[in-house]
Amino acid sequence: MSFLIAAPSSGSGKTTVTLGLLRALRRRNVAVRAAKSGPDYIDPRFHEAACGHPCPNLDAWAMGADRIKALAAGQIPLIIEGAMGLFDGAPPDGKGAAADLARILDIPVILVVDAGRMAGSVAPLVQGFAGFDASVNVAGVILNNVGSARHEAMLRRALRGVSVFGTLPRSTALTQPSRHLGLVQAQERDDLELFLDQAADLVGTHCDLKAIEAVLRPIDPAPSANRMPPPGQRIAIADDAAFAFHYPHLLADWRAAGAELHVFSPLADAPAPEADFIYLPGGYPELHAGRLAANTRFLDSLRKSTATIYGECGGYMTLGEVLIDANGDAHQMAGLLKLETSFAARKLHLGYRNLTATRGPLAGNWNGHEFHYASTIRADGEPLFAAKDAEGQTLAPMGLMQNNVSGSFAHIIDVA
Repeated sequence: MSFLIAAPSSGSGKTTVTLGLLRALRRRNVAVRAAKSGPDYIDPRFHEAACGHPCPNLDAWAMGADRIKALAAGQIPLIIEGAMGLFDGAPPDGKGAAADLARILDIPVILVVDAGRMAGSVAPLVQGFAGFDASVNVAGVILNNVGSARHEAMLRRALRGVSVFGTLPRSTALTQPSRHLGLVQAQERDDLELFLDQAADLVGTHCDLKAIEAVLRPIDPAPSANRMPPPGQRIAIADDAAFAFHYPHLLADWRAAGAELHVFSPLADAPAPEADFIYLPGGYPELHAGRLAANTRFLDSLRKSTATIYGECGGYMTLGEVLIDANGDAHQMAGLLKLETSFAARKLHLGYRNLTATRGPLAGNWNGHEFHYASTIRADGEPLFAAKDAEGQTLAPMGLMQNNVSGSFAHIIDVA
């Protein structure tokens, strides 16, 4: 069977272990795919580079079980990287935790434990996770930040009877650069291959790859799930370092329904292609605001287009009038929505969202998420979505609609 890489908490080393395993197994000519638990645009692109296969997001809050099974199924075994701690999900009941994926897919868990500041105490920690929920099978552990051979021996003695798949020594070589929404994107790393090879060297040297291979099996075919209908026949999609946050399953749904997808780069000042629907995904437009403001071919193509135009998060801000960067400099954007946003006054907005649109190209009910630090200075016009949080509490309406243009800070994940 395939398996889930999880941990007691964030910061335990799940991503390094996952990337190292994917690349190390690939070196051994073991075909393996990757998936990421929850809403994440950064890690999946690293996973793809490490294993050479597309990496879907599997979201147990926003997606139904059939959708998750359909995305996970395949002849190539799957390693899923969990998010946060194994049992950490959305309030009020923890729905969407990585443990939910283990249950839905009936796969075991390998727990990555940061053992840097413990010895015998590792045993009750691991036993607690293993015994907490009988429906979640913790098959063994990988110990991270092990200080010495003596430290390793102490940890192994404490974990007698537990499968230890590996013990990784302390290392600062694999620390990744980050920014306010997470890691720097894979396509921005000039040293990406070196980084992945170093992770593979670490994991390949200090983990029992043969034992790990022994638990790899394909995931059985699953019944088909509801797909997200395409918003047009011909769809133009912004895709570059400023607009990289689109979910592969969403684009795959549109393609499977017969839509034609055409990508273009706003950073290269490419005009939006002729289309029925223009999609500006999220990303980091605030890091490129001056360049985007000067790219008149791109902006003018939006202003002149009769297509339906939709922006998510960064794309939404680009459709507004002004985007103020972290230095306080104001940049003129497309001006298609009466919107002014700022990174000079930063505030975290984070959480799952249930969204309802009563008209327009996104009419219907959707599950999505919000994750940004931008502040809205001004937003005038008709809201796009009625919104609730994960606990069902009504939030202020989200987004704006004006003529053929709409957008919001929410990222749509699936049909509700």
